[in-house]
Parts: sequence; C-alpha cells; structure tokens
Amino acid sequence: MKKLFWLFAIALIGVTVLPTIAAFDPIKSGTTTSRMAPKDSPEGIQFTEASWKDILKKAKAEKKVIFLDAYASWCGPCKLLQKNVFTKKSVGDYYNSKFINVKMDMEKGEGPALAQVYPLEAYPTLLYIDGNGKILRKVLGLQTPEALIAIGKSVK
Repeated sequence: MKKLFWLFAIALIGVTVLPTIAAFDPIKSGTTTSRMAPKDSPEGIQFTEASWKDILKKAKAEKKVIFLDAYASWCGPCKLLQKNVFTKKSVGDYYNSKFINVKMDMEKGEGPALAQVYPLEAYPTLLYIDGNGKILRKVLGLQTPEALIAIGKSVK
C-alpha cells in the first residue's frame, strides 16, 4: 500500500510539473537564438536609420510618403505591432515599395524633438507624412496586417 501511495504521488507530481517545464523549453517555445526572427525581418517592413532631415529630403526627391512608427520602448502594443504586423511579407511588400519607412522611439534620440513637431496622444502612433513634413494621416493604436495595408492604400 505504501509503494502504491508513493507511485501515485510521483505520477501526480510528474503530471503537474512536466507541462510547466515544457513551457520553458527554449527549443519548443522558439526562444533560442537560432529560431529568433531578426529585428527587421527581410520579409517585413525595412526601416531606415537616417536622420529626420535626410528622410524628408529623400521623400521629397523620390516623391514618396514617409511612414513613421512613433513608439516608446515600454509600449506593449508597439511591441506587438513590431513583432506581429511589421514582419509580415504582405505588409513589407506594400510598404517597402510605396513608402519611406521610419520607426522612432519618441523618448530617445531625435524622438523628443519630433514629438514637439508632431504631438502624440498615444502609443503607437502611425504617421503618414509628405516630403514637406505635413501630416497626411494619423492612426493610433495596434493594427492588423490587413488594416495597415488598407490604411496605406488610403494615403496614396
């Protein structure tokens, strides 16, 4: 009877602990370095690292609209947008061909100065700006890939 009790206790512990251990398995959860997606997926939107002044010049010269992802490092919806929307091939195909894509942390670098020019109400704020610096469209919050493409098409 004592052996049966211990066998049951060990089986119960195994049933409750193993799923928890499996949830933290880096291979199954996709958190190993080899399985992590690159920061800017080659299939998704390619963002430029240029200065704002150079971005405006480029937009004017190429007659393209600037797509500005105004985000903050602590913003959860901003992280979801970066991970689940900007990395999609369909979104990248459209935005890379039609826009000059910029993402800027509005609390670092040139961000605070831009936040003075383009006041923000929430994060993320998606701005569509012409080469003269005029806002053509302003969208707040997390978007689906399909919605982001539809918004982009409405700007052109």
